Amino acid sequence: MNSARFLNSTLLFLMMLLFSHGCGNTDSGPQQTDSQPLTGKLYGVSFQTLNNPFFVDLGEGLKKELEANGDRLVILDAQFNSLKQKNDLSDLILQGAAGIFVNPVNWEGLKGSLLEANRKNVPVIIVDAPVKKEDEELIVCTVASDNFLAGKLAAEALAKVNPQAKLVVLHLSVNKACIDRVDGFNTGMAQYPEMEILDVQEAKGTTEGARPVMRDLIGRHPDLDAVFAINDPNALGVISALDSVNKLDQVTIVTVDGSQAGIKAILS
Repeated sequence: MNSARFLNSTLLFLMMLLFSHGCGNTDSGPQQTDSQPLTGKLYGVSFQTLNNPFFVDLGEGLKKELEANGDRLVILDAQFNSLKQKNDLSDLILQGAAGIFVNPVNWEGLKGSLLEANRKNVPVIIVDAPVKKEDEELIVCTVASDNFLAGKLAAEALAKVNPQAKLVVLHLSVNKACIDRVDGFNTGMAQYPEMEILDVQEAKGTTEGARPVMRDLIGRHPDLDAVFAINDPNALGVISALDSVNKLDQVTIVTVDGSQAGIKAILS
């Protein structure tokens, strides 16, 4: 499921609609030329990680559109660290950002940053993973794929090729998008009673995090023949682990993202 393209187009539309027409200073700044530096408004985006092509694509889409308008975008990598994300957002607010996009590391731990932005009249758009329901009044909106549906579709896709799958799930349970994907997967799997989840393990949402976890799961569950990885980096770690023990052709992998690296792995 190629969520990056959907989110990119939706974010760019909202950015032009909200930030250029009524959020903060309405002066759009000078247009950039090859010899003219960017002197317009400052915007910021904080991603939970940039070790994922999905978020790199989103950042580049935002940057391209903002710079075309003479504005600037600071792209920040929280490195899956909620304290770092909090400090990064505080820095952006202190720098007088005209607007901020946030992809939360911990969907339940963002309220302090949202209150700080709200006090300074800095509009915030949440990206990919929502905040708590009671915090929604502090943001402009949330732009996200239907992660529940994505998980459900992953289960249905697995059932088509392996309706009796004995599978493991690689999770990132502090991230609401991943929670929704796993919930959707479980809902979809309920339609296929012969499929069985052998284990659910945390894998940090990264290739490096998934590789050792998958190696351990291979050893503990010799009958596993399928994996649901919550994103492409996790899936790439799974592929690496399976390949290292010559089991790549014995296990079906389903995931969510649609990054170029993920598509290449499917086609290879």
